[in-house]
This record gives sequence, C-alpha cells and structure tokens, in this order.
Amino acid sequence: MSFRLSYRADPGNPWFSWQYVRDNSDTILAAVREHTSLTARAVLIAALIALPLAVAAYWYRSLAGPVLALTGVLYTVPSLALFAFVAPYLGIGAATALSVVVLYALLVIVRNAVAGLNQVPPEVREAAEGMGYGRWGRLFRVELPLALPGILTGLRLATVSTVALVTVGVVIGRGGLGQLIFAGFQNNFYKAQIMTGTLLCVLLALVLDLVLAGAGRLLTPWLKGRAR
Repeated sequence: MSFRLSYRADPGNPWFSWQYVRDNSDTILAAVREHTSLTARAVLIAALIALPLAVAAYWYRSLAGPVLALTGVLYTVPSLALFAFVAPYLGIGAATALSVVVLYALLVIVRNAVAGLNQVPPEVREAAEGMGYGRWGRLFRVELPLALPGILTGLRLATVSTVALVTVGVVIGRGGLGQLIFAGFQNNFYKAQIMTGTLLCVLLALVLDLVLAGAGRLLTPWLKGRAR
C-alpha cells in the first residue's frame, strides 16, 4: 500500500494538525481499513487454531504443557525475525503479515481458554455426565459456555495486542496505520503524521475491545445477575 501526502509539516512541526488530517483523509481511512481488516482476520484465524488446541490440552492433560510451551516459545521470537522466516515461503504480502500476528495471538487465546475450561466445576461435569452427555455434548452444551468469559478475555487481549503488532507489518508494506507512523519518520520526523497514526491505533484498540466486551455481555447474560 502506497501513501501519498499532499501536506508537509510547517516550520513548527506540531504534534497534531487537523490540516494534515483533512488533506490526507483518504490515505488515513485506507490505512484504518487495512489495519482493521488485518486485525480481525488475524484474531479470527488465531481463535480457530487456538480453541481446538485448548480443548485438546483440556481433555489430555499431558498435552497441556507442550501446547503452552510451544505457543509461549513462538511468542518470544522477535517479530522481525518471524517476518524473515516466513517471507521466503509466503512472499511479501498480507499472508505473511497475517501469519506472524496469528502466531503471537495464539498464546493469549490458548492460555485463557485452557484456564476457562479448567475452572468449570467438577460437580457440573459430573452432573452433565449423569444426564447422559458424552464428551462432545458436555463440551458444547456445558463446558464451553461456562468457559466463555475466560475465552472472551483471551480474545480481547489478543485483539488489543494484535492492533499494536500489525504496525510492525510496515517492514513488508502491510502495516496499516504503521505505514503512516513509519512514513512520518521518513518525512523529516513529521510529528502530526506520527501522532495521527498512533492515536488511531489506540482508538481502534479501544473500539474493538468495547465491541468484544459488549458481545461478551450478550453471550453471558447469567454473569449480570451474579454481579448484582
């Protein structure tokens, strides 16, 4: 994604400029759309991978350590190194950016999902067994619904961290708002551009977190009564 600027910093080089925002609104909106799309796709893919891993770790206790250890090791690898490892196979594009941020989101979602499943009271599982539920029936009808608060917490944390991490994709030209921030450094340290990208990253993280929090309230209505 290329960004063309029609406005240059004035001699004062302020940290924020409405003139810059107005003159480059199309560029800014394009960056926000790309950033939001990358974040949403990365968290969705990570959830689709992480939840089965969490269930496997919950069912087979011997797998819990290796699963958490593997996702933990991936989380510690520097993002720039991961881009260098992945890019030769997937090329320079959205697939590489998504792969890297998905790997970082796995640990947060897996750990919270496993914690949520482990917090299901044993007596509830025993009651479900007494009602004739098999392993899959207990999982979908009892255990996952009760573990949902923990799972949603993991999704919220993963989403917020992914918003920040997507900016690193600027190294392969897929950084969303990171493109604005990086271009600001290249544009004689243009503070208004850097600050605009930074503020929009923070705002996007807050909005997505509030959306997930609202979804959590709708999906777990029983927690409202417990909180009163």
